[in-house]
Amino acid sequence: VAIGAGDARAAKKFAADARRLAPREPLALLLAAQSAQLSGDRDGAEQSFRAMLEAPETRLLGLHGLYVEARRSGDAPGARTFAAAAAAQAPALAWAGQAALEFCSADADWPGALATLERNLRNKLMSKAEYRRQRAVVLTARALALDEGERETARALSWEAVKLAPDLVPAAVLAARHLVETGAPRKAARILENAWSANPHPDIADAYAYLKPGASARERLARMHTLVRAKPAHIEGALALARAAIDAHEFTLARATLAPFTEQPTRRAAMLMAELEETEHADVGRAREWTTRALAAARDPAWTADGYVSDTWLPVSPVSLRLDAFTWMVPVAAIAPQGALIDAGRANAPPAMGAPALAVEKPPPPPASAQATSDRAAAIPPATRPATRPATRPSGGGRIAEAIIPLVKVPDDPGPEPERPASATVSVAGWRRFFELLA
Repeated sequence: VAIGAGDARAAKKFAADARRLAPREPLALLLAAQSAQLSGDRDGAEQSFRAMLEAPETRLLGLHGLYVEARRSGDAPGARTFAAAAAAQAPALAWAGQAALEFCSADADWPGALATLERNLRNKLMSKAEYRRQRAVVLTARALALDEGERETARALSWEAVKLAPDLVPAAVLAARHLVETGAPRKAARILENAWSANPHPDIADAYAYLKPGASARERLARMHTLVRAKPAHIEGALALARAAIDAHEFTLARATLAPFTEQPTRRAAMLMAELEETEHADVGRAREWTTRALAAARDPAWTADGYVSDTWLPVSPVSLRLDAFTWMVPVAAIAPQGALIDAGRANAPPAMGAPALAVEKPPPPPASAQATSDRAAAIPPATRPATRPATRPSGGGRIAEAIIPLVKVPDDPGPEPERPASATVSVAGWRRFFELLA
């Protein structure tokens, strides 16, 4: 009762009395371990769990407790040893089977992971749907690892992964690439179209655009029209179509495609608009304005797992070691800003845990010219710095917004400070008009 109420002092006292009166009673050992955990005494908890190993009826309980304590302290070899011992004694033990799968995945031991999945399925530790999905993830990870040296094996593995999980993006992209290499672009197209219908992703769009090696920009644009029909209103389709349209110099189409997403653009949409302005009109000023907006724009989806943001798909989360943890989603800044760890204590986990290094997503870097513009703008005193027109008008503030002077285009190499044109500063009459509107 004291343990359940959170009373660490009373729990420790009564657990000690119980163990003194019944030293061989399994429940007394469990209460001693739980009271030690409640009071933060990890050494005491570990001693109680080790005492449980001596009795057959409490051995599995002791192994589980020691495994939990080893994971908490970052002792990967110890956790692996306890999980393996429990799995050998009781193959149907759920936590031991899951731990074995996690450790094999963290070590990139994909044959071992496949064997563990088979054993977990035989012992009914997972459903058939879970087995198919996780097997597809393991096969994809193994195919990616063998893609450079053993192409035939990688091709067979990726093809099996696609059959098990058609919506798994890295499997579909890898299988399609292998099919293109073997002269089967139509099969590759069907695989990518099925994956796109379930999960639109820029990697799928890139692979689909280059199904035919050496295709012209207009051929890639026509292919993009075919792909995006499955998801006509999806932003990934718009971005992919706009990318192909810019490459084909179909600027009107690119601008119309991006128009629904420019009121509150994401970073990628803003960067495409910057490229469009510079390519179509050679308007460096507008391009810089869009680049500046990209720095503060909403984040695009990324491969995210347990608070980490990765540039590429990974089969295992480096935080929890879960298989198939990464999903394509907008990172939640409130939980883990800029891809930070959710649990700061896990930041010091030893390399033995098998956590791969991740590239945390960062905002797109501005061009050198845009950075120079920003530095020069920061040097202008606030009283004379030209104001920028806001991207969207605040509610009820349309008239005030119209009184703000647009951004003045600054050359790449300003040299000596030129005489500022009359339109670059706000006149006294302009300020008077501004405050009249404000009032």
